[in-house]
Amino acid sequence: MISRRSLFKGAAGSLVGLLNLRELSAAVQTSTSPSRRPKLKITDVRTAFVRSLHVRIYTDQGLVGDGEGVDAVSGGSSIVAGFRFALVGQDPLNVEAIFERLRTSGIFAGAQAGQYVAALSAVEIALWDLAGKALGLPIYQLLGGRVRERIRIYCDSGTNNRSDPKAGEFISQIIDLGFTAAKIDIDDGADPARFDRVNWTANNAEIEHMVDKVAFMRESLPKRIDLAADMHGRYDAGTGKRMARELEPFKLLWLEEPVPPENVDAMRDVRESTHTPICGGENLFLRHGFRELLEKRAVDIIMPDIQKCGGLLEARKIADMAHTYYVPMAPHCQASPMGTMASCHVLAAIPNCLVLEWHWGHPAERMLQWKQWVKEGDIIERGFVTVPDRPGIGLEMNDEFVRKLQRPGATWFA
Repeated sequence: MISRRSLFKGAAGSLVGLLNLRELSAAVQTSTSPSRRPKLKITDVRTAFVRSLHVRIYTDQGLVGDGEGVDAVSGGSSIVAGFRFALVGQDPLNVEAIFERLRTSGIFAGAQAGQYVAALSAVEIALWDLAGKALGLPIYQLLGGRVRERIRIYCDSGTNNRSDPKAGEFISQIIDLGFTAAKIDIDDGADPARFDRVNWTANNAEIEHMVDKVAFMRESLPKRIDLAADMHGRYDAGTGKRMARELEPFKLLWLEEPVPPENVDAMRDVRESTHTPICGGENLFLRHGFRELLEKRAVDIIMPDIQKCGGLLEARKIADMAHTYYVPMAPHCQASPMGTMASCHVLAAIPNCLVLEWHWGHPAERMLQWKQWVKEGDIIERGFVTVPDRPGIGLEMNDEFVRKLQRPGATWFA
């Protein structure tokens, strides 16, 4: 008989060896039977606020799960504190049951989007980290197994115009670090050519400025590096269409959110007007938020933010929905290495992964923080993240370092 320990050792080694499928099946059934499965109870849930919301869930057997939420988390600590009553005493391995209980019980508290779902995402990720640690398996194994070992990462460029004195330095960094894709922002509320500070209809001069940003970066980067451009949902439909057509010669990886996310029909109109691939979705929540976007074929690529759209299993469900429309997924990600690696576990388990964002390259101080955030050091190597076989997320936060960066007035997992 194969012991639980030997099974997990084999899984951590990517099942390299002579273990056949029949033996594997028998081992999984034995080691995960109710009598052998670890029995845990949640004893506490606590938060810390640094660049984003970090959640820790504690258990009666000493195991602790880490999760992270981003963007819509200014009130996240209070929301998570409100979840405490429903969490304490529960078995953290029942991730879906806990998630649904918290989601549906908050129907009148904003559980369809925004801060509620972003906070819930951090809790959900912490539960998956706990489940993996309890079972001795990496999260990707719990989400269906590994499709790929490495996740392609793209770098936000930190520069976008010829007059930037830092442009050469930042572009060289993208190349030297081995990234195969980069993204620039082309929207500019401070463009001196703008006539109106409220209306985002771009005039000819603004259009020329945005096109020149793309031209400059395309000229500066080797052809092997794909280039994407982001408009941050700030423009109207007419401007979105003009920009998408103007940028067709540059063969972008995608043009991101040319119009705001509220009107899916407008996004679809932009997509139908151009050969430039259109990407969107970072401001949508739960799989329900992506249904219309996919049904109306409004984008070529979806971009959920896994740290705020509902967490890991919800992201897996969104990816599966997109896969039925042959739409790839390129998640938005400005999370720390903890949240980034959690996202990588999802992308390791789905067929339709395109690329994942990395937002910490500039300035140099942020790069240094990135490398010290977890005890394992820098998780990106030559533009890719290798997903670890260690249990759970597979990383340990460097508390001594990160605690120095916490938001003033915020508590540290208190």
